[in-house]
Amino acid sequence: MAMGSTLPEIGLLLYPGVRTAAVYGMVDLFDAANDIARRRAGDAGIGIRISQWKIAEGGGIDCVADSHGPAPHKPVAIVALPGLGDLPSHAVSAPFAAWLRQRHDEGAMLCSVCAGAFLLAETGLLTGRLVTTHWSFAQALSQRFPDILIDTAKMIVDDGDIITAGGIMAWTDLGLTLVDRVLGQEVMLETARFLLVDPPGREQRYYSNFTPNLRHGDEAVLKVQRWLQDQEEAVEDMRPVSLAAMADRAGLEERTFLRRFHKATGLKPTEYFQHIRVSRARSLLETTNRNVDQIAWSVGYEDPAAFRKVFAKLMGLSPRDYRRRFGAGQAIGAAA
Repeated sequence: MAMGSTLPEIGLLLYPGVRTAAVYGMVDLFDAANDIARRRAGDAGIGIRISQWKIAEGGGIDCVADSHGPAPHKPVAIVALPGLGDLPSHAVSAPFAAWLRQRHDEGAMLCSVCAGAFLLAETGLLTGRLVTTHWSFAQALSQRFPDILIDTAKMIVDDGDIITAGGIMAWTDLGLTLVDRVLGQEVMLETARFLLVDPPGREQRYYSNFTPNLRHGDEAVLKVQRWLQDQEEAVEDMRPVSLAAMADRAGLEERTFLRRFHKATGLKPTEYFQHIRVSRARSLLETTNRNVDQIAWSVGYEDPAAFRKVFAKLMGLSPRDYRRRFGAGQAIGAAA
């Protein structure tokens, strides 16, 4: 029996538009993990078998590359990596759906990174599940597959048989997660150190921008959204805005405004304004040397402790840790 048939196999989907850099990167990550695992165990016969799959000219899905030759295939995981350009359409995703469901029925984990979630969603296996994708694709994914639960704060959502990863470069997080699952934590951590990347545990919300929905068609709500945005951009120091003031600006009774605002934006007005204030605070943390208390007052918080609590809730990092990670040179080391 060929050695490849005894190794855990991970298959990569080469769907139309897939980012080849992510494919090559994932292959290199697994190759590095294999070298580390073999060196640690003193056994050249262990590691991950890597296969690549695409639509055949006559239909069906064929293996077009294999790290371990023509041994029988039974992948432990199939990965849909990020795409390039337009999001994967139904026409792109549908040909893979039945094949992916069959692999899942045979026990394979189905995994995606970024826009690859659209291919997994086409199978119907994500219905009712919590998944992640790139934060800017969440609305499109939700509109096309409304029965899926999406959390773009997370970089990885591991549901056992389904694993989804967030942004374009989250293939490193997913790859290390699979190395951990197949070759163990020690090999995963050494692989991460060798490649100089963070082990799984990052959160996508560290990097995402607040992108409010402005296409809902409710003009009264849009009027308030634009007003809040104008306030942020027009003044040096933001001021608290009450619910009554927002409802008055919309020309609606408060209860009606609350209902319509939440329906249009998916957020309560107070939550929405928190996102705007935190967005402004992020910019100040990244580009100035003001201390955190000063920034809290700048964005309308009289109580810096309350600001720190809201910031950590939305970003997953304290203001001080956020500055350490993302601050420009003049901000790093500033008082916090």
